[in-house]
Amino acid sequence: MEREILLLGDPRLYAVSKEVEREELEALRPVFSDMFDCIRAIRRDYGFGRAIAAPQIGLQKRLICMLTDRPYVIINPTLSFIGEEMMELLDDCMSFPGLLVRVRRHRHCILRYRDENWEQQEKQMDDDMAELIQHEYDHLDGILATMRAIDDNSFVMKK
Repeated sequence: MEREILLLGDPRLYAVSKEVEREELEALRPVFSDMFDCIRAIRRDYGFGRAIAAPQIGLQKRLICMLTDRPYVIINPTLSFIGEEMMELLDDCMSFPGLLVRVRRHRHCILRYRDENWEQQEKQMDDDMAELIQHEYDHLDGILATMRAIDDNSFVMKK
């Protein structure tokens, strides 16, 4: 089921999310499906979208769903950065689909998380995937790309 995606300015987007407890896993399974439906809907309506964080649908939990080469459920993620190499890019977001924001992100990181079966996982993320997970991870801490803008001239409206 497609859920409403919260838009820029909604105070719930700025809240820090709580960890998912193992006991909550079964009750969250329908939410995973809803989050993947939201990604597909954004792709249909706006032509972009690879991941969504639970706070974007109003659920203050440390949960990300990513739809790239296959669906990934990312529960209670942690990030660590490899090296100091950074990249600049125009970042988009489902919570402000008409706006691009120039940001700096780490080029390489290690993602540790629990999957939908509560198994511990670890992945090295590089380049566009590193940017993607940093963007979604920020949502869990109530941080939007607009707050990471390089400067006041870092905002571009999509046509």
